[in-house]
Amino acid sequence: MQNTTQAPTYNQAILALAEAGIKALQESALKQKAKRTPAQESHFLCAWMVESLRDKRFPKMVADDLNSWIRMARSQGAGAMLPQLLQRIATQYQQVLTTTLSEKGAIDALIEHLDSNEWFVITDTAFSDSGAKKLKLAGNGQSSMVICEHQLSHYFDVDRLIKPLAIYVRGDEQYFAEQALNKGLLVSQGNKKTSLIKHHKTYLVYPNNQLSELCLLVESLA
Repeated sequence: MQNTTQAPTYNQAILALAEAGIKALQESALKQKAKRTPAQESHFLCAWMVESLRDKRFPKMVADDLNSWIRMARSQGAGAMLPQLLQRIATQYQQVLTTTLSEKGAIDALIEHLDSNEWFVITDTAFSDSGAKKLKLAGNGQSSMVICEHQLSHYFDVDRLIKPLAIYVRGDEQYFAEQALNKGLLVSQGNKKTSLIKHHKTYLVYPNNQLSELCLLVESLA
């Protein structure tokens, strides 16, 4: 009989990791007479992550995340804020599971929201990555978002996103990520090197929110 169990997606794996870490910390706290300090919580989670990595409790696709957080906890101690990090991940990845907007509806709502909040929004211009020079956006320095008109027209099958959509942003990336999340979207970490627009970063939105690495986390969630 064939094994038809599907491998978990990155989203499923990182959410399971975050929820397991939060649960382990809560269960450990119940056994303590005194309230733990942030440094003690960080130490506990760091040890839990080392053990999880050693015992291969989670898929290999989140191993880099675990290694990064372990290094961060060892160098920063309580400053790594591991409990808050895990809570942000859990909250953010759970939230997009319950969105009611279609992907096209979410992008349209994000465009409308930023435009109505005095962002300089451009979605009616087509451009490609074949040029050697980055495009320069004429503006007065206000926050701005640019999406290629060709991608908006061709990367959707009716309301469903079928290819990663590039969004170029200059402005408060936390505000941008929070507004995207409010519409049910996860966005990638910003990348200045791949941006086609001068002074902007590239953020990617993937079909079904299925990024292959950790999304840009919204700090206000924890």
